[in-house]
Amino acid sequence: MNRIIISFLLLLITVVGRSASFTLKGTIVDENGAPVELATVYCKAQGKMVMSDLKGRFEVKLHSEDSVVVRFSMVGFQTVRRVFKRPKGKVEIQVRLNSMTSLGEVVVTERRRQTSQTEQLDAKNMKQQPSATGNAVEDMIQMQAGVSTHSELSSQYNVRGGSFDENSVYINDVEIYKPFLVRSGEQEGLSVINPDMVEKIGFSTGGYEAKYGDKMSSALDITYKRPEKTEASVSLSLLGGSAYLGLANKKVAWLNGVRYKTTKYLLNSLETKGEYQPTFLDYQTYLSYRPSKRWTIDLLGNINDNHYKFTPESRETSFGTLENVKNFKVYFDGQEKDVFRTYSGTAKITHNFGDSTKLSLIGSYFSTKEKETYDIQGQYWLTQTETQENLGIGTYMDHARNYLKASVFSMKLLFEHTWKAHHLLTGLTYKIEHVSQQSREYEMRDSSGFVMPHTGTDLKMIYFLSNDLTLDSKRTEFFAQDTWKMKSAGGTFFTLNYGLRLSYWTFNKELLASPRVSLAIIPAFNQNLTFRIATGLYYQAPFFKELKDTTTLSSGVTVATLNENIKSQRSIHFVGAMDYRFRMMDRPFRFTAEAYYKALSNIIPYNVSNVKVVYYGENQCSGHAMGVDLKLYGEFVPGSDSWLTFSWMNTRVNLNGKKVPLPTDQRYAINFFFTDYFPGTTRWKMSLKLAYADGLPFGAPHKGMESQYFRAPAYKRVDIGMSFRALDNEDRKRHTIFKNIWLGLDCLNLLGINNVNSYYWVTDVTNHQYAVPNYLTGRQINARVTFDF
Repeated sequence: MNRIIISFLLLLITVVGRSASFTLKGTIVDENGAPVELATVYCKAQGKMVMSDLKGRFEVKLHSEDSVVVRFSMVGFQTVRRVFKRPKGKVEIQVRLNSMTSLGEVVVTERRRQTSQTEQLDAKNMKQQPSATGNAVEDMIQMQAGVSTHSELSSQYNVRGGSFDENSVYINDVEIYKPFLVRSGEQEGLSVINPDMVEKIGFSTGGYEAKYGDKMSSALDITYKRPEKTEASVSLSLLGGSAYLGLANKKVAWLNGVRYKTTKYLLNSLETKGEYQPTFLDYQTYLSYRPSKRWTIDLLGNINDNHYKFTPESRETSFGTLENVKNFKVYFDGQEKDVFRTYSGTAKITHNFGDSTKLSLIGSYFSTKEKETYDIQGQYWLTQTETQENLGIGTYMDHARNYLKASVFSMKLLFEHTWKAHHLLTGLTYKIEHVSQQSREYEMRDSSGFVMPHTGTDLKMIYFLSNDLTLDSKRTEFFAQDTWKMKSAGGTFFTLNYGLRLSYWTFNKELLASPRVSLAIIPAFNQNLTFRIATGLYYQAPFFKELKDTTTLSSGVTVATLNENIKSQRSIHFVGAMDYRFRMMDRPFRFTAEAYYKALSNIIPYNVSNVKVVYYGENQCSGHAMGVDLKLYGEFVPGSDSWLTFSWMNTRVNLNGKKVPLPTDQRYAINFFFTDYFPGTTRWKMSLKLAYADGLPFGAPHKGMESQYFRAPAYKRVDIGMSFRALDNEDRKRHTIFKNIWLGLDCLNLLGINNVNSYYWVTDVTNHQYAVPNYLTGRQINARVTFDF
């Protein structure tokens, strides 16, 4: 009986001990003592998790045990693990999270949640991935939900039905301009973003803040890094090479990046055979000087020199169906020679009045000089393969002498202030723009001895363009926005961003007002959920390309003038989104769903040929773009990030009494990026890129957007890359100058799919037209090596 009583008492003591609880509370700060908001406090054994509030404070009730393990984490900081021995009552602590700037290998246990319409992309996902362009940042952007591209030779992308020109790009708070005359992915060289110098990537597909300029579709915000110590890397491949050097001490940080690209090897897989001589060179330098805690001086310079020379020889294309195969054969004379040379420079001076207030003055200059010249004659035969019947035989001649010079000078004043739960940002920009262009283009068609179009009396070109245009204008832009973070009594977090953007352009004397607002809610009942809504009025301020109003005279000559009555295109964004964070297989994942509707008005119709956008030069359309974007992101394999996206979209505009889709109407798209390691080792790494996207509308040339009755085949592509880490010396235990050595082998277009880039239209003597597909690159192997110092 005594044994039974003793056993019962021991069991009762054990149960009471297990049911005892304690309260853990405290503050989370960084190395400077500043509070860290929305940091995660996680006790895995008990399944309890809370987040710190806007002042870094937290409180959580836990069961008392012999030892309780609690983890404190936040993206950008080193995770801290605390063990509490038999805790009781109230336990108060202060946790310090150190920045992980200078750490080597870091295991990310939690990811910063998205509380605005700008998603922060992980820059490390750019490295060691297969690429045909060498523009790693744009390659990653093209794989995001709501983004589409249909050419692996181009770094351009469409976002939610917008054209290439509707995407704004910023580097260190300065808006970036691109060459004007590029009309083919083959001519595109290196983009202005050097991936070796990138620290942060922010990307928004709609509903973005007032600080981003007057573009209707997307905002890409790039921040170049400031190294803490000397670092360098050299990369070489069959498609070019790059070198990067970073120097730093307590006051000065200096980055230098050189890139060289040649797509000769890749272009030789095209059906048009000939001598390709593309050479693209880029040099960038970024100097940051901090003479004191109050002052920072930043200098950024870029020289981009792109040359494209092509002497075509012959081409043979088979197209059609299995029962109806046609063969198109061409022999060429002539050549194409293009030069795109751009320069840009930025100087930024920042004064910190304290820990919460700073003022910056930014001066920038952009200059481009472009030349596009070609004289190419082709003698062609179009035959029916089954019967060898000649469907068309003739000659065509394409000619161009296009020259363009442009410059943009801007001054920008930025003011930033933080107080309590508010973060105020305001800016004033003044720009001086100059563009001059001289263009002469014509196309001649001769089918079976008859010049097309055939009148019997006159000799006419199928197309002739002549223009001499000059634009001198000034813009004034102002914005103010506030980000207000708050927490309700019930524990729900709110992040409200609201702002207003104003702009005035002297050319058409148009004053624009663009209010924008977004709200993110992290509910108390489930802090793994985030709900986001956003709306705003967005204008596409016209620039040189949108202004060109083309008119075809009775003589058949097309002339271009600058339309002084043109207005900005307008889009009202409505975005609703949900983010859900969860752990599966003890690894972090995030699922994002966004639905959007864009009400479009004052739209300037345009045609797209390859990557060249040609506008009508008049506001003629209204319509909509709407859709749903889904994304699953996480560690499908431990230690490596992967994602899967699905997008559905519908666009319609009213043009000349017809409802037609936009030229970028991609109804659906699936993108998959997957990384994995070989079993048992992290030295072998595989990267897989898969894209499946609906084809775009198209029609006969020079017929207009309302005549796009056809749709191209879907774009399908698979790229795979294998990387081997030949040397891992991150800890510097080996006496060698190298930190890492990576060897890589990529298979581009693994399945050898013939994707259609555009169409060449052949007209026979009966004026019947045939659309001959221009296919993109075939299967190619690329070898690469990277040395990190």
